Amino acid sequence: MEVSAEVIARHFNGEIIGDPQVKVSSVAKIESGKPGNICFLANPKYEHYLYTCKAGIIIINKEFKPKEPIAPTLIVVDNAYEAVASLLDLLNSLKRSRRSGRSFFSRRAWSSRIGRGAYIGDFSYVGKKSVIGKGAQIYAQVYIGHDVVIGENTVLYPGVKIYDGCRIGANCILHSNVVIGSDGFGFAPTQDGSYKKIPQTGNVVIEDDVEIGANTVIDRATMGSTVIRKGVKLDNLIQVAHNVEIGDNTVIAAQTGIAGSAKIGKQCQFGGQVGVAGHIVIADKTSVGAQAGVLGNVRKEGEALLGTPAIDYKEYLKAYAVFRKLPKSR
Repeated sequence: MEVSAEVIARHFNGEIIGDPQVKVSSVAKIESGKPGNICFLANPKYEHYLYTCKAGIIIINKEFKPKEPIAPTLIVVDNAYEAVASLLDLLNSLKRSRRSGRSFFSRRAWSSRIGRGAYIGDFSYVGKKSVIGKGAQIYAQVYIGHDVVIGENTVLYPGVKIYDGCRIGANCILHSNVVIGSDGFGFAPTQDGSYKKIPQTGNVVIEDDVEIGANTVIDRATMGSTVIRKGVKLDNLIQVAHNVEIGDNTVIAAQTGIAGSAKIGKQCQFGGQVGVAGHIVIADKTSVGAQAGVLGNVRKEGEALLGTPAIDYKEYLKAYAVFRKLPKSR
């Protein structure tokens, strides 16, 4: 679907320099832009592409002053980088058609409830007493167990599995093969050296506006709930163990593992492959670098950590400068 510069500028409250009626249908990098594309310039090192770019529209920052004439129509905004995320959302919403109704090949329990405008795709199943909110999009081969609640306008992509009793909020996105509510890793050692399984009787509660990447697993609580608060963003391939709580608007990158009963604060940022020990508390706005191991409580808000065991990143860099120069053992 094509959209005009006039519509895009109105969306961003931006200023148009050039033809307001020029139309674009896709986003491209500024170095490869062509007619029908919209590009953006946020990093000055790419400025030279601006003067040769063939795109229909380019988004630039207000403070930027071109040194040469520019052929494409410009849309001037406060922050070009932030505008791109909003632009992609705009184009996606114009292009994406929401479905409604239920596939002939899907199945639902008679006691389940499906909200107005919701969609249930091929070979998906909705269990007893489960509730699907208005406008929810349940794609093919999704399993929704008994007594599950799925909020309004939430999207479950193909292969998602929601175990019994779990709660998913409104406007969430769960990508393919996410598993919500699998048993926590609870086993008690016995005298003969074997392990007895501890029943996992709780559930998972996911609040509104959460996005969960493909193949991520969130375990149900042993008792009570594993809780993912509002606005959390989880990447692909993340393991969240039983009774974990993740605070509002925290973002976590791929291959991170969070052990049982850890409590992670609001607005934290975790890099890839971070390990978090069980039964610890991490303060709000903590940043943890890739491959760090957080083994103890982080009480001070806003700390930045690196290494294993994770320490203040400045201290870690000082230590690294020393140990990388240590003589090799002979």
